Amino acid sequence: MKKNIERVGIFGGTFNPPHMGHLLIAERARETAELKKVIFIPAFQPPHKVGREIIPPKHRLEMTKLAVKGNRWFEVSDIEMRQAGISYTVQTLRVLRTMLPGTELFLILGSDSLAEYDSWKEPGEIRAMADLLVYARGNESTNHLPPGVELVRGPMVGISSTDIRSRVSRSMSIRYLVPASVESYIRKHRLYHPHP
Repeated sequence: MKKNIERVGIFGGTFNPPHMGHLLIAERARETAELKKVIFIPAFQPPHKVGREIIPPKHRLEMTKLAVKGNRWFEVSDIEMRQAGISYTVQTLRVLRTMLPGTELFLILGSDSLAEYDSWKEPGEIRAMADLLVYARGNESTNHLPPGVELVRGPMVGISSTDIRSRVSRSMSIRYLVPASVESYIRKHRLYHPHP
């Protein structure tokens, strides 16, 4: 491990909504890689979800801020919100490299995202700018991991944003799936309810 270099985790996603699984993954990644902080970056428009209905970015940004509140190692950036357009990881990392000179960046992903990684825009450039911290969602082997990829071990996370949205639309409980502040925000703004 390089000494005297700040190690920062980057955790991007739609966060539609952010949930307890996201927070657990970020915390385990922070602990595993001894990160100084984890920056959550809600996407303005994820490239793999173009054409799908997603709630407005301002709501996803605000919920993410509520979700991480109280954890001194977590913060939220609106960098992709300000750029607007389709949110490509490689573009975000280029901006962060200039904003955080001398920092060692770690991109946090789930193992399902790693399986799709080669289809991302400029995956080689991403790997040149950041190491990958991959949360193991099962008993994935650490064998055959490419250089610069580290596995993060933790409990199975069976929480999904899709399920949470579905439960809200059916007036079912989402308690303990999302932080209480996020649950209150969803109810206050009537997010994920069926259109009248």
